[in-house]
Amino acid sequence: MSRPGFLLSAWPWRAVGYLVSGAVTGVVALVGIVALAAVGGAFTVVLVGLPLLVLLALSGVAVARVERPRLRLVDLAPAPDPHRAPAATGLWAWLTTRLREQATWRELGHALLFAGLLWPVDALAVTVALLFPVSMAAAPLLMATVGDGEEAKVLKQWTVTSWPTAFGVAVLGLLLLALGLYALGVVAGARAGLTRVLISSRDGELDARVVELSRSRVRLVDAFEAERRRIERDLHDGAQQRLVALTMTLGLARLDAPPGPLADQLAKAHDEAGRALAELRELIHGVHPKVLADYGLTEAVADAADRSVIPVDVDLAVPGRLEQAVEAAAYFVVCEALANIAKHSGAARARVRGGHTRGWLSIEVWDDGRGGADASAGSGLTGLADRVSVLDGTLSLSSPAGGPTLLRVEFPCEVTELTETRRAGGGTAEAGRCA
Repeated sequence: MSRPGFLLSAWPWRAVGYLVSGAVTGVVALVGIVALAAVGGAFTVVLVGLPLLVLLALSGVAVARVERPRLRLVDLAPAPDPHRAPAATGLWAWLTTRLREQATWRELGHALLFAGLLWPVDALAVTVALLFPVSMAAAPLLMATVGDGEEAKVLKQWTVTSWPTAFGVAVLGLLLLALGLYALGVVAGARAGLTRVLISSRDGELDARVVELSRSRVRLVDAFEAERRRIERDLHDGAQQRLVALTMTLGLARLDAPPGPLADQLAKAHDEAGRALAELRELIHGVHPKVLADYGLTEAVADAADRSVIPVDVDLAVPGRLEQAVEAAAYFVVCEALANIAKHSGAARARVRGGHTRGWLSIEVWDDGRGGADASAGSGLTGLADRVSVLDGTLSLSSPAGGPTLLRVEFPCEVTELTETRRAGGGTAEAGRCA
């Protein structure tokens, strides 16, 4: 609007079109909302009016769907639809999704404001800033046609009886028209900005993208865990079984072979096959341990502690099975921590303890080593921390110089399947629910 060529461009008339169409749309919206409210309220007693009241609540969605294309008249930036797609197909899924969305009620507020206040403002702005100056600018034409060259009514209030006066009023009308077009541009811009905030907020779009990004990260973690389990199953049921059969065959051939070079070669091949089988089992265990899939987190952590090169005390009480992603993340955090303790800490002993209480799984890994651990120095915990954060969990590390080192991880989670686990005191573990 600050450019000199604004009045000669299409923008003033785009603003006029936006405000005029807004007045027309507002009248239609007012009639529809009042009709739905009146009929729905009158027939609510016999339950017939309930569907109409639902339509009234959703009327803002329809008004907003009309408003978004209209915004392009004065605002070329796209106005994205803030509504998310229903999780299932069908009318009921669509209705429940829309009625639970904040955007639906924000759009209803916009529809009520539009029907009750905004469209009269649009009509008044066009009338004052456009129709009045045009009527004044047409004074000579009115005087020459309707007034037979003798008089002309200006705005139906003043009578002009001379040609110089008529032309003076016309010049004043043209000046007011130029000012009015600027005013209409301002009003249209303000109306478009308010409408965008209510029905297509950029902040709302950013929030929706953040939510969708978080959901996509969770889906990626789930897909990653499913792929790990598939690889573990294929290696365990395929390559490992074939390697076991090969080892047995070589062992039998070694027994049948007479002493000599052939027996020595068979013995060497048998030993190599045994080492390959052991390495494959370790690989399978690292991909996704079968004990975790079959028996849960408690048994898997106990197995990891048994395989540690330093003594590890385990005091972990989980009353059942957790979500697969949580179990996997917690297990690999413990494994990474024990591996770091064995490699870098110089500890003589470690301890793993934790449990599930009040909807949270918490696990602590402690060691009496030299301390000074740094999670950002390539220990592998940085990636695990990212993986924990995807599940809305937290991972903290305390490792002062001289020790001890304490790693703590927490997950909000739900016990999905109970197990009868007898504690030392003879009690039975009970399930908790996540917050």
